[in-house]
Amino acid sequence: MMRPIRIALSAAAMASAVFSTPLVAQESPTFAVDPTWPKELPKDWITGQLGGVCTAEQDHIYVVNRRNITDEEKETSISAPSIIKFDMEGNVVGSWGDQNTVPNSIHGCFVDQDRNVYVAGNGDGIVQKYAPDGKLLFQIGTRGKFDSVDGTRRGVGLNAARDQLHMPSGIAVDPDNGDIYISDGYGNRRVVVFDKAGKYLRQWGRQATDEEIQNNAPGVFAEVVHCIAMSNAGLIYVCDRQGNRVQVFRKDGTFVRNILVPNRSGKLPDKRGTAWWVAFSPDPEQRLLYMMNGGTEQVHVMDHATGKILSSFGRPGHQIGNFTHGHTIAVDSQGSIYVAETDWGRRIQKFRVVK
Repeated sequence: MMRPIRIALSAAAMASAVFSTPLVAQESPTFAVDPTWPKELPKDWITGQLGGVCTAEQDHIYVVNRRNITDEEKETSISAPSIIKFDMEGNVVGSWGDQNTVPNSIHGCFVDQDRNVYVAGNGDGIVQKYAPDGKLLFQIGTRGKFDSVDGTRRGVGLNAARDQLHMPSGIAVDPDNGDIYISDGYGNRRVVVFDKAGKYLRQWGRQATDEEIQNNAPGVFAEVVHCIAMSNAGLIYVCDRQGNRVQVFRKDGTFVRNILVPNRSGKLPDKRGTAWWVAFSPDPEQRLLYMMNGGTEQVHVMDHATGKILSSFGRPGHQIGNFTHGHTIAVDSQGSIYVAETDWGRRIQKFRVVK
C-alpha cells in the first residue's frame, strides 16, 4: 500500500468485506475493496494528496500526486513523482513530472484514446497534455496567470479569457475530433472548449444567482465547477458541486437534464457539496453512473437513465474501504472503481465487482 496509509483493520479481515447498501429494488453490482492494490511503492516514495485518478483503454491506471509531503516525511522518504502509472495488478509501470513544469495543486486527469495524458492545475490556471512517454506536448494557459479581475489566483473570476483559465479542475476529450472540454472551475463558473491544438472554440456557464441555485436553473453554477466527463452518447456531464447536482449538456452547451443528489437538509448552496466526480460503467450503454459524494464520503451507484441511487459504499474514516476526503473516481474495463483521496487521505483505493 502507499506509505502514508495507516490501516486500522487487517487486510485479511477487509479482503472479504463487501460494500453495498441497497436503496431501491433494482439490479446493482456489489463492490469489495481490494486491500492488495496498489503494491508497495518503489524507491522510498511517499505520496502527498492525490488530486486525481484516470484510466486508459489499455487498463492502465494513472494517479496524479500533489507532492505536498511534510518536512518530517522528507527525513525518511522522497516524494513520489507527480504522475504515476499503475497496471491492473497495482505495480508501478511508469512515472514522470518535473516539479518545475507540472501544475501546482494538480487536480484531475484524463487519458485519451492515443494514451496522451491531460492534467489540470488549479494552483496555476493551466491544463497540460503529455505524450505516453511523459513528454510535454502543449499547455493551455500561462502558469501563474489567471482569468480574474486582477490576474491573481484569488481574484474574482472574469469567466471570459480565451487564452487563460482560472483554477481548472477537470478535462474530457472528444474521441471523435480531439476537442478538449475543461471544467473551469474553482474561480470561474464555466465549461470552456478548445480544439486539439489548444485553440479556443466556445464556452458556457456563469455564476448562478441565489434564486437560480434554489430552482436548479440550467447552465449556471452555485460555486465550484468540479468535474467534467463525456458519455459514449457524446453528452457532457458537469459537477455543480455546491449545487448538489450533475448538469448534462450537449457538446454545444445545450442543457439536457439535471441529476440531483441532495444533502439531508435540502439547503442550497451546500458548503461541502455532494457532486464531486462522476464516471460511467464500462458497458457500451453505460447503464450505471458512479458518483463520488464528498459530502457523505460515499460512492453512489446510480441508474444512468433515471439518476436514482441504487446502492452506496463508504463512509467517513481512514479504515480501508472508507474515505478521508474522497475526491475523484475512475473505472476500468472490468468495472472496478478507483477512488483517489486528498487532504489527509492521500491514497488510492480499488473496489472490484464481486457480483
